[in-house]
Amino acid sequence: MTIPRRNFLRAAGVSLALPRLDAFAAGHAADAQPRRRMVCICTPLGLHPPHFFPEKQGKDYELTPYLEVLKDFRSDFTVVSGLSHAGQSPGFAHQASASFLTGAQNAGRPGFRNAISLDQLAAEHIGGRTRFASIALSGEGAGLSWTRTGALVPAATSPSKVFAKLFLDGKPDEVQNQVNRLADGRSVLDDVRDQASTLRSKVGSDDRDKLDEYITSVRDLEKRLARDEVWAKTPKPKVNVPPPTDIPSVADLLGRTRLLFDLTHLAIQTDSTSLITIMLAGSTYVPPIQGVSLGHHDLSHHGKEPGKLAQLKIVEVETMKTIRDLLTKLKQSKEEGSNLLDRTMVFLGSNLGDGSSHSVKNLPVLLAGGGFKHGQHLQFDPQKPPPLCNLYVSMLQRLGIETDKFSTGTGTLTGLEPVG
Repeated sequence: MTIPRRNFLRAAGVSLALPRLDAFAAGHAADAQPRRRMVCICTPLGLHPPHFFPEKQGKDYELTPYLEVLKDFRSDFTVVSGLSHAGQSPGFAHQASASFLTGAQNAGRPGFRNAISLDQLAAEHIGGRTRFASIALSGEGAGLSWTRTGALVPAATSPSKVFAKLFLDGKPDEVQNQVNRLADGRSVLDDVRDQASTLRSKVGSDDRDKLDEYITSVRDLEKRLARDEVWAKTPKPKVNVPPPTDIPSVADLLGRTRLLFDLTHLAIQTDSTSLITIMLAGSTYVPPIQGVSLGHHDLSHHGKEPGKLAQLKIVEVETMKTIRDLLTKLKQSKEEGSNLLDRTMVFLGSNLGDGSSHSVKNLPVLLAGGGFKHGQHLQFDPQKPPPLCNLYVSMLQRLGIETDKFSTGTGTLTGLEPVG
């Protein structure tokens, strides 16, 4: 007898993102889904709204200057207006980048504690099938990924080091040393777990709950160590491209972005990971772009000054071109009769709705690929919008994760439908 997973979840009175269980395997063997991936990109200084958002909703909207750059992919993306995260303040608009993928409220305020990010929740369920459960990248500093306890996942800023981690095997003795270190780690964890279990019988109920949580964390870490040991013995994929050369100048935001996007394509193409987050650079320095004489941050806080707006448009159009080039590479990469763009959600957004006014409403949102019915502008009332996290629920479900909730999201995003 086959048990439908979603009916079982609702019948139990809960809504949880559960891993695939053996009891449900028979019901999914015949309709196995293709591997799906997710790339989340944040432009921390926003995108100038009039140049990004169409005026008309639906499929027959007129392309704006920024969307014109992506005209060849019009049927491959959906642009969404009106969305925001609840509980964010314009006074902490830049700090709201911490909540970009978590939806946690009151970012930047005293006592703020973050929650798990979209990618890390997904990694708990599908991260085990690739060498790297997830990859966090950044063009300048901090990233977008946060653990279940609200700790920031360190983001890689050196493309050359990421490339080596993805594709360069160590010498045989280095590989064996790594395997030995992993085995030693599991050995220590075994001892700690046994001691904690013994201690559990000697403490009160509150402390037992804390120990149970700790023991569960140890078991999870053991599983990750065991998985890492298998991958340590598995040769890394080979790619016919030269290793990237790091760009030391933080002003060169386009050059740095291209390197990160090239790595993103290679990591997905080789199935090294299914989940990537990228925080783009938002430097105060003047980028080496013709026609630009002011720093990107200064331009984003333009105060509607025509000269700054003109330069900002140049910077952001060039940024959209790097997005276009990433989409092009994904669509040109074939996989099992399909292509990587159709199997990869590319989410572009920001913690800022308007950099100049520090607005945290009407955030720029573009979702490309991933097997959705695209080619439309979904328009919501920015004064009474659904939470941006509803989009995240849609994305989690597309990854095959059974959940109806994420952070402030209580359902999927209305109007965004999957293909098939």
